[in-house]
Amino acid sequence: MEQIFEKWGYQPLETPTVEPLELFAGEIGEDEQLFYRFKDWGDRDVMLRYDQTAPTCRVIGEKFNDLVFPFRRYQIQPAFRAEKPQKGRYREFTQADLDIFGVASPTADAEIIAVTLDLCRSLGFTKAVALINNRDLMKDIPYPAIAAIDKLEKIGSEKVISEMVAKGIAKEQAEKYLQEVKNIKPDSVINTIFSYLKDSGIPDDWYRFEPTLARSFSYSQGPIWEIVIPGYTAGSVGGGERYDKLLERISGRDIGATGIGIGFDRLLEACEQFNLIPPLSSVPRVLVSVFSKELYSPAIQLSSSLRQSGIPVEIYPDPDTKLDKQFKYASRRGIPYVAVLGPEEIEKNLIGLKYLETGVQSRLTLENTVSLLQTLPNL
Repeated sequence: MEQIFEKWGYQPLETPTVEPLELFAGEIGEDEQLFYRFKDWGDRDVMLRYDQTAPTCRVIGEKFNDLVFPFRRYQIQPAFRAEKPQKGRYREFTQADLDIFGVASPTADAEIIAVTLDLCRSLGFTKAVALINNRDLMKDIPYPAIAAIDKLEKIGSEKVISEMVAKGIAKEQAEKYLQEVKNIKPDSVINTIFSYLKDSGIPDDWYRFEPTLARSFSYSQGPIWEIVIPGYTAGSVGGGERYDKLLERISGRDIGATGIGIGFDRLLEACEQFNLIPPLSSVPRVLVSVFSKELYSPAIQLSSSLRQSGIPVEIYPDPDTKLDKQFKYASRRGIPYVAVLGPEEIEKNLIGLKYLETGVQSRLTLENTVSLLQTLPNL
């Protein structure tokens, strides 16, 4: 992910885990009930980082004169929400953000979408889809109705209307709001984004206009979008929007801001579901056994020599353990080779090397041992 982000010109940025409560209060909307908030020992109202957008707006205000605009940043850090844990939804999760500050044009929104789709393509997904809308097309619809409509795909039309009614909206008006949203048509902003994606080489079926997409953040404005992986059912793997007014409220700067929050955990789950993660293992290539307590020092020296040659090595940590138990340990760990330095090997300046899969044991020079172990594929 970092390679893709930096290939597009984005710089890393990090913010603190704990922020003042006032930074987020009144900016998120209905989901403020998910804040992890408390008083610290200085009797200050603070909270764990809910997302990375508001804190970055704070940084923009504080470091404005030190930054070069347009400013592109990426941030990959944990966020915390008092969720009901389930697949794809956790109380602590890793979020990967991309943002552009200092550009008011929808070309900036389009770039963020293009980078995210490029990431999905680079990870190996055969298809990812950006669902795109423009929140400004809903400017006559109140936020409580938008927050309900945002759940349309999950709960259906009837429950969306019921939720609006529960919020004090007359049923007839709720039905009107829902129908109005369903009939939204693409505008020039959407067409600009589509043109940018096409020119960037993004396949036509990787993005589409979605009139009922609402995004429930109260600070969302302008272009809004979500990224879905067909076949992955736990939800979207990322969502973004323009948030010029949020940036202005927090930083005092009216310069334009847009970005996306990518759910790293969901993206990882989707990669696992479609077998896109290569085999990863921390198993070393060789276990250096300890023949006896008296020969522990040569074993340590051999381990060091092998590591200096770039070979992952583990030395058995207890010199009092019998050799057969050390061999069993290597077998259970899946370590393919065991190196033995007994009195005879040390006298002849050789290394006993046993391949556990076949049981074949050889005596080799250090140079030949290194050569053999370096030729092994990554395990």
